[in-house]
Amino acid sequence: MKDKKQIGLAIVGCGTIGRIRAIMARDYPGIGWIGLCDINSDLGNKLLDDCDADFFTKDYNELLKRTEVDAVIIATDENHHFGPTMAAIEANASLFIEKPLATDLIESRQVLDSINSAKIDAVLGYTQRFRRRFLAVKQKLNDNNIGDVTSVVTRAFMNSMVPIATVRRTNERKNLTPMVVSGTHSLDMSLWLLEGKNPKTIFAQSVDKKLQSHGTKDATFGIFTMDDGTIFSMNISWALPTVWPGSVYGLEIGIVGTEGVIDIEDTHRDLVLASTKPQGHGYNPSGFEPSAARHVDFLTSYPPGDIYNNQLWGPMREETNSWFQRLYIGSDTPHATANDGHKNLVMTMAMDASSKIGEKIEISDDIEQEILKIQNL
Repeated sequence: MKDKKQIGLAIVGCGTIGRIRAIMARDYPGIGWIGLCDINSDLGNKLLDDCDADFFTKDYNELLKRTEVDAVIIATDENHHFGPTMAAIEANASLFIEKPLATDLIESRQVLDSINSAKIDAVLGYTQRFRRRFLAVKQKLNDNNIGDVTSVVTRAFMNSMVPIATVRRTNERKNLTPMVVSGTHSLDMSLWLLEGKNPKTIFAQSVDKKLQSHGTKDATFGIFTMDDGTIFSMNISWALPTVWPGSVYGLEIGIVGTEGVIDIEDTHRDLVLASTKPQGHGYNPSGFEPSAARHVDFLTSYPPGDIYNNQLWGPMREETNSWFQRLYIGSDTPHATANDGHKNLVMTMAMDASSKIGEKIEISDDIEQEILKIQNL
């Protein structure tokens, strides 16, 4: 086989997800150089040692100007994607961006337009697409096994340590809502399974009794009508107690077609551990310690995967290595594109906008301007 050029990889953000992907990069034979960036030098230098990286800096511009860089992973906090992403586009590097493109709609549009203008190969981190069950369902739908889909119901439950840990890292909280930060995963999955059907209207409502003091909402429920009349219910609550046995995400999706049905139960209640010993928390952000211990755990409910023998096994491993393979040999992969990512942000913000005004919103060509107008009310 013809020798291929090894990839020079830059990773901006050395927290939980940046660390996972950096360790996998170290083990991938097609990665020849690794550079890291984080504003926390202790965090970055530890990862530098742990993944045997070649370079570390606190300045992403310094990293992305390196001639070794061919591809970039953006793994910063949600509010800080814009700057390094635009710098990576300027460097003409292939991109892996943890969702969302940006938490500001104008910035997300600017990122998308820049990616498309520069013809950058950019994907987003929607890890659920790499789970075996959802790939199996996608193939059955592609093969028309249940006929034309007429209705979809999606429900996501989340442990409240996710929103509490997310919003405590920033004072810019207006767009850190259940839908924008986390509901986007189940929305992306549903729209991917509904590929070819586009939202036409949305009506949503929210509640904020528990998490209002943290600057976010508890839950958002919405109903989309698609352009062919299909109805899609999308509901998320991320206000469950921190002792809830699900480490992060519990998801249910029901898909009804003219000739069949697919019912997906992904709450992880099929594998339960209960112990007198505290089980810790699958989602464990730096500096955040829940007030009560969990003694029951829904195993496999941590979305990236599970640790065995000091290695992560699961969908994030598949997702990351598939991206490396996409870069190295040009494989076709199920990653979400930049267009998918921006559309997901628009739809989540449309739900929040509808909830804010208490009215149904038409998803037209000027939906982004309509959302911005409502956000500024």
